[in-house]
Amino acid sequence: MTTMTGHLTARGLMKSYWKGRNEVPVLRGVELEVEHGELLAVVGASGSGKSTLLHLLGLLDAPDAGEVLLEGARIDNRPPGDRDLLRNRTFGFIFQFYHLLPELTALENVLMPHLIGRSFWSYWRQRHPLRTEATALLERVGLGHRLTHLPAELSGGEMQRAAIARALAGRPAVLLADEPTGNLDAGSGQGILELLRDLNRERGLTMIVVTHDQNIARQADRVVQLAGGQIEEWSPALT
Repeated sequence: MTTMTGHLTARGLMKSYWKGRNEVPVLRGVELEVEHGELLAVVGASGSGKSTLLHLLGLLDAPDAGEVLLEGARIDNRPPGDRDLLRNRTFGFIFQFYHLLPELTALENVLMPHLIGRSFWSYWRQRHPLRTEATALLERVGLGHRLTHLPAELSGGEMQRAAIARALAGRPAVLLADEPTGNLDAGSGQGILELLRDLNRERGLTMIVVTHDQNIARQADRVVQLAGGQIEEWSPALT
């Protein structure tokens, strides 16, 4: 696959949180560049700021300083409406705890990004092809037989597969995964990682996976470590 440098870039990202009157620095000038179609793993100790970094890259939060660039253009300072569109159409998100809506079926959960990102009439006019596409996504992740099941009727691995299908519904260019196997047993977790790797290869998706599991990180194209609020290169071969 031909790749180009700088699909998603962080420049000098800084982020602190406050506990009472005490400032707690988390990110201290993070520099990171992710190539087109790359599967990048970010490792680090608990509390090192991995999730914070992912939230900044995906515009779920704003940095105190620094920049986030997509295709070389800064995006973290865009108007709120533009950032909403980027979160809905450019970025796909997968979280450790799935965040499926309990009252909706697997198919309805996958359709949710379209319901949020479109006007009522736009969704209504496109409802049939959107439903067909959502069904195909669930079939691709192995849930073609679970379309009408509620989250409570799915296993942990099945819920995460449904969450992956939902993340793909908007045809994102970048997939951001925060501990996607952290709530699963070893067998289910391995299946999810294999699915993500397959999707990365099939669709040319740029993926950033935050994990504390070095065995998972070894399956990525490249691994970086977040320590002391900064990014360091990390080689699985050295551990």
